Amino acid sequence: MAIAHLSRQYHFSASHRLHTEAFSAEQNRAVFGKCNNPHGHGHNYMVRVTLSGPVDPATGMVCNLADLDAFAQTHVVQRFDHTNLNTLKCFENAVSTTENLSIEIHKIFAGFGAARLVRVHVEETSNNSFDYAGDAVPAAGTL
Repeated sequence: MAIAHLSRQYHFSASHRLHTEAFSAEQNRAVFGKCNNPHGHGHNYMVRVTLSGPVDPATGMVCNLADLDAFAQTHVVQRFDHTNLNTLKCFENAVSTTENLSIEIHKIFAGFGAARLVRVHVEETSNNSFDYAGDAVPAAGTL
């Protein structure tokens, strides 16, 4: 049976402040720079999720895109869009970096059961993007 990869993109806008109580004010400024602004700052995030699975012989699809879009809208876009990430429970004990956001979004899409989650890619800016493929070490050349 043929296995295919499907990638789909979603967008949301959110704010955050990079800060940790484990550091002094000076350490936070030194480590996080302008991203430690007490008033925070925002990004227009782009999330690309990659799933894989057998191509269904009847539909010709890895999974139904309408089902994937509904899942993403409910569990990712509605959760994060126009939100201060620092106020969310998932960042209660973690710095709201995009690395940590990628891990959180990966956890969410792992609950979509219609196909196997391969990777989550999150673009924070045109210069910064982050990939998370779970705890497994990806094979060389797969990212």
